[in-house]
Formats: sequence, structure tokens, C-alpha cells
Amino acid sequence: MIAATVGIQVVSNFRPADMLAGGQGAPLVPLLDYVLFAHPARGRVLQNIGGIANLTAIPAGATPDAVIAFDTGPGNMVIDALALELFGKQFDRNGATAAEGKIIAPILAAALKNAYFQLKPPRAAGREEFGREYAAKFLAACRRSSKRPEDALATATALTVETIAASYKKFVRRRMRGAPVDYIVSGGGARNRTLMAMLAQRLEPMGCELAASEDFGLPAEAKEAAAFALLAWHTWHRLPGNVPAATGAKRKAILGQVTYV
Repeated sequence: MIAATVGIQVVSNFRPADMLAGGQGAPLVPLLDYVLFAHPARGRVLQNIGGIANLTAIPAGATPDAVIAFDTGPGNMVIDALALELFGKQFDRNGATAAEGKIIAPILAAALKNAYFQLKPPRAAGREEFGREYAAKFLAACRRSSKRPEDALATATALTVETIAASYKKFVRRRMRGAPVDYIVSGGGARNRTLMAMLAQRLEPMGCELAASEDFGLPAEAKEAAAFALLAWHTWHRLPGNVPAATGAKRKAILGQVTYV
């Protein structure tokens, strides 16, 4: 429809080729992460916080084969669901409401025992794991422990932060081999001041320097668009677009299909 309406060739449907090569079809952003952010002397972690949170870790001087990438868990998905249910808002602007609440420690501890967080990379998550049904159960548990809706939102924000920090500590930190690490955040979560402050508290003691992707010339909201533009360029020039170390594929693959006009 896009090709016919706009009158230009369209590259789309990137995931199946990686899946046929034995991968999960995701994540596909690590190609952009590596091209833009790989550094000879500094480790780089690219943390996107959209509905689901995912990271790409690039050790200093790494080749593409050394890249690790996976979904850390919920990003804004649970926070947004609770903001809508409790306050009638699409999201918690700047994390202002969560900042007024207190984390319900027993609820957070129970949530962190979810089987997903024990999986080794590569791993991918979606609405099946952390969507509407999960958010409803999470909220019900919060309500049993606290009457303050702000506490539920603070706890949901802490869940995102703790799963990101735990993912880095468990699966990434050792691979950085002691090099200084730039922890670069993009996605809507980068606008949540409360989340970012909590994340800095957890990551900076582990030697990470927190930054936003804007600090490196890439607007937070533009990352996925840039990533798929790069993937399309690779497809058009018959070059592989997946990073097997990130998706679990057995080989590199040319991704996508071209619709001509």
C-alpha cells in the first residue's frame, strides 16, 4: 500500500529471514548501535526504554560478533498502564507522579522473581509477558499493600529500573573488561526524570556514566526510525542486516523484502 500510494520502493518485513536462520527475529537495532556507537577504548551500552526495554552492549574495541543484545524486561509498558488506570493519563510525564510515591518493597521483590528475568540472552519480551494482563495483576498486588496510587506507580518505575540494572550486572558487566562504560539511554523512558535518576543511582556505582542518546547526536525518538532506515539500505545493497550474537541466529542473513513500483 505504501509503495503504491507514495510511488517509491519499500523495504519491509525484516524479521522472518533472521528467524529462518535460527534467530528470534529480534532485536534488530544492534546493527545501528554498532555502526554509530562502537568505540576503540570505551564500552558502550545502548539502552532503549520503549514499551519494552532492551539493550545492546558493545565492549571497547569489539567486533560485531562480540555484541550482546536482549530485552531486559518492561520499559514504559507497565508504568503507562498504571498511569492510565489510576490517573487517566497516557503516561507519567517526567515521572512526576512516581516521584511522589514510595516503592512497595515486597511487591517489587516478588515481581523480580518472574521467570523471564532468569532467562539468559538472547531473549525477547513483549505484551505476552508484560502487557495488560500482567499490569492488572501487578496493580492488584500493589493495592493490597498500599492505598496510595502513587506508590503503585513508583513501584512500577522501580521494576523497570531494577530489571535494567540487574541485566547489566548479571549479563554485561563482566564482558566490559573494566573499560569505562557510557550507558546511553533512548526511547520515551529517557524523558522520565524519576526513572533516569533511579537508573543513575543503580548504574553509576557499577562504573557506568549515564547519558541520553541526544548527547551523542541521535534524538531519543529517532533511534528506531534510523535503525530501520539502515536495515533497508543493507537490504537494498544485498548486505546482511542481522547481528547473530544478538538474535541467536546461526548465520548472517539479508533481511526484508522489497516492494517495487
